[in-house]
Amino acid sequence: MADTKNPFEVSDQMREFADRSIDQARKAFDNFMDATENAVSNMEDASSSMHTDSSDIHRQALAFAEQNVSSAFELAQRMCQAQDLEELMALQQEYLHKQMEQNGAQMREMGEKASKVVQEAAKKAGDR
Repeated sequence: MADTKNPFEVSDQMREFADRSIDQARKAFDNFMDATENAVSNMEDASSSMHTDSSDIHRQALAFAEQNVSSAFELAQRMCQAQDLEELMALQQEYLHKQMEQNGAQMREMGEKASKVVQEAAKKAGDR
């Protein structure tokens, strides 16, 4: 009976190259996120109280973006180590399931924060 599993035949050099490339991309993204956070922080320093209320939403959005990209890098690294197509597909399915749950939670949290900011802005406008 023939073996139905087709193992990946990826050289160790290719795996190491892919792993290094992912690490370099992650470092570049981390640098980008640091620069973006610094830019947001600088803008916030010169902002009004309304902007201060909404800055939490901006920071949360950046944190979610960083979390999502980090998850993608993690998947890429795990995929580099996959031994066969079956494992590769299982990793992808696990990632998609996790991301759908995570995105739902992120959307709920952002909706709650946005609602709070609008309510506080309306209260401040009513107090004037």
